[in-house]
Amino acid sequence: MLLFRLSTTTLLAAVCLFVASGVSTETVTTCVDADNPHHLECEDGVISVQSALYGRTNNVICSEGRPPQEFNNTGCSQSGTGNFVKNRCNGKKVCEISTNDVISPDPCFGTYKYLQTNFTCVPAIHLIACEHSYAHLNCDKGQVISVVGAHYGRVNKAVCFASRPPSQVENVYCSNPTQIVAQSCNGKNSCTISASNSVFGDPCYGTFKYLELSYVCECK
Repeated sequence: MLLFRLSTTTLLAAVCLFVASGVSTETVTTCVDADNPHHLECEDGVISVQSALYGRTNNVICSEGRPPQEFNNTGCSQSGTGNFVKNRCNGKKVCEISTNDVISPDPCFGTYKYLQTNFTCVPAIHLIACEHSYAHLNCDKGQVISVVGAHYGRVNKAVCFASRPPSQVENVYCSNPTQIVAQSCNGKNSCTISASNSVFGDPCYGTFKYLELSYVCECK
């Protein structure tokens, strides 16, 4: 099957005007070591990043076993971290970021830093369309599409892998956040978009890719 719709009609109707209410903020903090992935996950709904920090604003977090001079600077924050994490994770059910992806530029040399993300799990419709197929976004009458996030590439070997040789699904470090779906579909009652290189470009040549997206239906 080339297209998976991971939602129900009941959810579609209930999500209208509900996205900002009834959801709690979760916080994940990862001390910056080479072998520590920053893992965000929503059991229900999809990730919506509220804020993210790489640096240090607290002298207690990630201080165990460190000398005082490495955690005394609590005014350390890297510019652009929030947008980076939002682009990587918004609209996904599971997202992992290597701390190696955020360590440069160093916002405060000599300070032991951490990556901290505040996010909510919002009710949303989650779609995956394999390359060369189509994603169909639909809302009930009186509702319009609002895209939470979209990514074209591959981050999982077990998605869109049927009948594909191992060489085409082994690269799981191909994540390309895109605004094309939002630009094409936001504000519409229904929208169809092709999961193809001609639309999104080719972020990883030779890899069989898929489009993963999440959206909510809002009242007009």
